[in-house]
Amino acid sequence: MFRKVVRQSKFRHVFGQPVKNDQCYEDIRVSRVTWDSTFCAVNPKFLAVIVEASGGGAFLVLPLSKTGRIDKAYPTVCGHTGPVLDIDWCPHNDEVIASGSEDCTVMVWQIPENGLVSPLTEPVVVLEGHTKRVGIITWHPTARNVLLSAGCDNVVLIWNVGTAEELYRLDSLHPDLIYNVSWNRNGSLFCTTCKDKSVRIIDPRRGTLVTEREKAHEGARPMRAIFLADGKVFTTGFSRMSERQLALWDPENFGEPMALQELDSSNGALLPFYDPDTNVVYVCGKGDSSIRYFEITDEPPYIHFLNTFTSKEPQRGMGTMPKRGLEVSKCEIARFYKLHERKCEPIVMTVPRKSDLFQDDLYPDTAGPEAALEAEEWVSGRDANPILISLREAYVPSKQRDLKVNRRNVLSDSRPAAAPGSPRPGASTPAAFTSIAAPGGSLAGAGEAGKLEEVMQELRALRALVKEQGDRICRLEEQLGRVENGDA
Repeated sequence: MFRKVVRQSKFRHVFGQPVKNDQCYEDIRVSRVTWDSTFCAVNPKFLAVIVEASGGGAFLVLPLSKTGRIDKAYPTVCGHTGPVLDIDWCPHNDEVIASGSEDCTVMVWQIPENGLVSPLTEPVVVLEGHTKRVGIITWHPTARNVLLSAGCDNVVLIWNVGTAEELYRLDSLHPDLIYNVSWNRNGSLFCTTCKDKSVRIIDPRRGTLVTEREKAHEGARPMRAIFLADGKVFTTGFSRMSERQLALWDPENFGEPMALQELDSSNGALLPFYDPDTNVVYVCGKGDSSIRYFEITDEPPYIHFLNTFTSKEPQRGMGTMPKRGLEVSKCEIARFYKLHERKCEPIVMTVPRKSDLFQDDLYPDTAGPEAALEAEEWVSGRDANPILISLREAYVPSKQRDLKVNRRNVLSDSRPAAAPGSPRPGASTPAAFTSIAAPGGSLAGAGEAGKLEEVMQELRALRALVKEQGDRICRLEEQLGRVENGDA
């Protein structure tokens, strides 16, 4: 007798769910430029989307709460003279965003605290150094004001945004177009993929190639590579037969992949999104209508398929919310912002849990908004991991929600009038009052006498209301009885 053993994982039942229509962002004219960028960037305050613009390049910045239809006249960030190709929010300041454009410049913008009220045309700083269009922008994960840009001139530039100076120019390491760049956890190295089919790991401060893997994927279509938290490299690409592939590599032994999986034969580039806290990689194909997710572990086969979120509409681009912007009280472990042709739709990834308590195993300490280093310290050779914060403070206990729900149920009890002989509505109220009074007792136990008094006042008001409703129902029943008997 053989028994099938299912691998144990707390993420095996993760499921994706799109939000309701009134929580989407409608009537956004998403950019049609042919470039394999995500076209979207999100942080806990704002959503940014690259949009169609006549006579230059623009992107939209919306407060997360501004859902629904977006007016055509809504102000944009529109200082570029050519189409915007990539945008990235600063990890250390939720109101600073960088953009790269076909006009060969990188611009850094300061967004007003409450969002835009008029078009923003003046950047805080313009970084000029590329001779062809700038298609890749990514901030350093731990050092303040350090920004990397890569252009179609095959050059990688690293800037100190605080002083607007070019720190490092890496112009001899890539013989062809750079597809993507990804920093490692502490920002001491970054990896790149290139049109020559090589994956490179580069030390930016020395300007040297640490290691290189030629023909990581043999297909001619674009590859992407990202650093994982433990220093391994995860890549997506195409086989010689144009089948889409995923691979996991150990930079210490770049000769053979630790794991290689073939997915399907679609032709859209695969965009990987990595969560270092849970070790889950989400893979979204441009033009696909699905998000696949995989767990990376230390045991073979290393890449474990978890599930697929499928929808009807294909995605034009995708943004992902940093962990500190998620709703931990709902066991949300990821939130994606899927770009359609004319709208942006949030998709929530949730781990189903029965308990209402804070889930420590789902939310280990995560990277916070504080920079671990200044730019000058990083240039001098120092490295530091991200400064971690606990998400427990972001957890909203459900006690207050229970109180509101109970109150709403009592007030909106609109059952039809009871027949004679059946119990009055007032007869069922003690249970409801007990459930309201219980939180009050726990609050008093915590020494919060003011809140207890508030609850008791509500209790007295509700009791009076229920008595009044009971009397009214008695009167109505008497009137109904008189009508039926012909007395009225």
